[in-house]
Amino acid sequence: MEVEQTALPGIGLRHDFTTRKGQRVGVVSHRTGQRVLVIYDQDDPDRACQTVKLNDEEADALAELLGAPRIVQRLNQLHEQVEGLVSVQLPIPAGSPYVGRPMGEARVRTRTSASIVAVVRGGQVFASPGPGFVFGAGDVVVVVGSEDSTAEVAGILVDG
Repeated sequence: MEVEQTALPGIGLRHDFTTRKGQRVGVVSHRTGQRVLVIYDQDDPDRACQTVKLNDEEADALAELLGAPRIVQRLNQLHEQVEGLVSVQLPIPAGSPYVGRPMGEARVRTRTSASIVAVVRGGQVFASPGPGFVFGAGDVVVVVGSEDSTAEVAGILVDG
């Protein structure tokens, strides 16, 4: 199955796919962190017939129901396709300056060009956490980038 990604200038990204029965489904990820589940009209694939705005908790729950634990597996498959791309799992130590603080304050992407694609907490996967996601001691952060940029993220999350 092919998932199409479309940049929405000034808004964010849209990811969508078409089911075997011809139903188009997508998610619009706004730059603000908001996510909207979209079901398109089968007769007019550019017309949304149903939208559901999801808060972070709802988006996480839906991702979990749809198999978010497969994120790491898919990232490993990506490694085989994209030279230089790595994903690492970084534990947040109790002494990290970011424990109890929102992810956005770390400015990881801005500072390193690497991306935090998921956080694992107590066996639950929080896929695509937004900037308001609050880190906890013992969280495992899944980071994608180059070897150098992911190493920089480790330094940020441990040392500040």
